[in-house]
Amino acid sequence: MRNVTETVKQLIIINVLFFIGTLIVGDPAYKMLAMFFPENKDFQLWQPITHMFMHGGYMHIFFNMFALYSFGSALESFWGSKKFLFFYISCGLGAALLHTGINYYYFNDAISTLVSNGFSKTEVIQLLNEGKINTQWQELLTPSEYKNFLSAYMGTVVGASGAIYGVIVAFAFMFPNAELALMFIPVPIKAKYFVPGLVLVDLYLGVSGQSIFGGGGIAHFAHVGGALFGFLIMWYWKKNQFNDNRWN
Repeated sequence: MRNVTETVKQLIIINVLFFIGTLIVGDPAYKMLAMFFPENKDFQLWQPITHMFMHGGYMHIFFNMFALYSFGSALESFWGSKKFLFFYISCGLGAALLHTGINYYYFNDAISTLVSNGFSKTEVIQLLNEGKINTQWQELLTPSEYKNFLSAYMGTVVGASGAIYGVIVAFAFMFPNAELALMFIPVPIKAKYFVPGLVLVDLYLGVSGQSIFGGGGIAHFAHVGGALFGFLIMWYWKKNQFNDNRWN
């Protein structure tokens, strides 16, 4: 097995400590460190960073940390720790940015409909901040608009998945012909085929609102955002000969 590199090891330790701390503290930790919608009363400026170290369950953190170990150590070995950490955090922030941007679209689209039917934005936000809804909203919005409106404002985001997607994209960028042996697929798949397919599936699920496993709560656009920012950074670095420049 590949030796874990120093920054990857530290990131895994921090994530595990956050997870254990959250199990001990409970909901107050999520309220403080998960990322809320920026207009939500519980939003704090540090949440776009801290949400990357929070996870919703054992399987969530296991798969993210396993992917970080599997792909991140190879990248850090080539780039050095500072460059890898910059890339990792940038992809996590990019994931938060796209996720929040999509939520702003859903929220303001619904607000426009409600305002055109006599509601004020201030009144709507005040009710939401009190944990209440007006049943008339459901009559004015389509089922999908209503669902997206409430989940955009009231939902939270946790997890390193956005940053991990950026790491996976970078791995495929640097090692396109590396064959990946996946747990649920018996035949190895080259990274250059697997990674674009994975991102396209997330994009489809995000747009359609569906889920492979029949459940919800997955921030598909955060995954796409992390992958997109990872690709853009890699594209820029390649144009500037990033392979020849370590930062430490």
